[in-house]
Amino acid sequence: MQYISTRGGMQPLPYCETLLEGLAPDGGLAVPETMPTVDGETLERWRALTYPQLATEVLGLFATDIPRADLARMTAAAYEPFPEAVVPLRAIDDDLTLVGLSEGPTLAFKDMAMQFLGQVVEYALERKGSVLNILGATSGDTGSAAEHALRGKDRISVFMLSPKGRMSAFQRAQMFSLDDENIHNIVVDGVFDDCQNLVKKLAGDLDFKRAQNLGAVNSINLARITAQVVYYFWAWLRATDVGGWTEVSFTVPSGNFGNILSGFFAKQMGLPIRRLVLAANENNVLDEFFRTGVYRPRSAAQTLATSSPSMDISKASNLERFIFELVGRDASRVVSAWKDLDDKGHFDFTADLSRFIEEFGIVSGTSTHADRLATIEAVYDASGDIIDPHTADGVKVAREYVEPGVPMLVLETAKPQKFAETIREAIGVELEYPSELRAMLDAPQRTTEMADDEHELRAFIEANALR
Repeated sequence: MQYISTRGGMQPLPYCETLLEGLAPDGGLAVPETMPTVDGETLERWRALTYPQLATEVLGLFATDIPRADLARMTAAAYEPFPEAVVPLRAIDDDLTLVGLSEGPTLAFKDMAMQFLGQVVEYALERKGSVLNILGATSGDTGSAAEHALRGKDRISVFMLSPKGRMSAFQRAQMFSLDDENIHNIVVDGVFDDCQNLVKKLAGDLDFKRAQNLGAVNSINLARITAQVVYYFWAWLRATDVGGWTEVSFTVPSGNFGNILSGFFAKQMGLPIRRLVLAANENNVLDEFFRTGVYRPRSAAQTLATSSPSMDISKASNLERFIFELVGRDASRVVSAWKDLDDKGHFDFTADLSRFIEEFGIVSGTSTHADRLATIEAVYDASGDIIDPHTADGVKVAREYVEPGVPMLVLETAKPQKFAETIREAIGVELEYPSELRAMLDAPQRTTEMADDEHELRAFIEANALR
């Protein structure tokens, strides 16, 4: 299995080399040269596997340059910190089932991919005899999941940008309380899109990228996308009967289009998915795109601070991988679309709008703060479950697309403890924290504050990068 760029300017590379690259040299994103496929017989054979075993099988289709025994060792190590039920499914009513993705060390779905990413990046670096300086941006959960997966690793340093004042107190504590020498938390005076733009500017400077050994852990990283594919297969296998070829639908709270892209990959691989339902918050650029065909990102000033902050994103990095498939893998049309975005502030695929649903099965909807509060309250009253605000966005939008006879699975985003203020507002419940989490919240925090300044960031990385 080899990987190419969505913009056509990268020679095919194997998995391990691709995941160390981050952005492709031409500024595009890595995609499989040919998408692997899975048939019904294989799916049935996978029903009896544990989560690490299933991860080995699915990832083995993508990481063909890694010996199977090494891959099995890494998936076992990646999911060791999780409880025995790595991804539990639980019904919250007759229509909706939650896919539990927040059992990992930072209580968010990002752990599902990041724990594997920490293993495979270290493996690739040891094999190559090199080091990597991870440059990333986070709107909340990516940063903490990455830092907890990569802390203390000898060959890796992490430079994580986050927007000042835009994350919950719990999210800040999970990141800023870490005192490992290889972790650098950089608080940028701006919004998430400003942080993401800084990352892209530095990653797009190939001389700087090579000189500083820069890599990425954002959802542009191939290992994250492929690791997230696994739980779509896992959830389907547990929501369907033996021997059946039942279609299911998935609803995915989405800001950067990474998590739902993994579901799109799973559907392309042959998993029987009827609908992929994208749930947006008030920063609903993606919902507008899938409803109208016009993609028009907002400025930093127009990007709202909401009670589902991990989705406060107006420019979705991973949408380019979907556009690549939409235009029939024509890299020149991808480049043209992004030129329109730079020149006009938008690109237009209204001519392809019917294909979004008919061919790709993608639909979408928006949830507001009032919707989140009402949904959290309704779920709590009906089932006793407390869900976080991002999951509430998913539940609200999922109800708009429930179809008779088609199971609707909603991907859980995080534990509610990460968003205690919103939970208190919705249902008046004060969430309890175990002693280790309380200690984390009370611990000193270590950050570097910085303007939205490319040159200042360059200088900081040059002074602190691993060589």
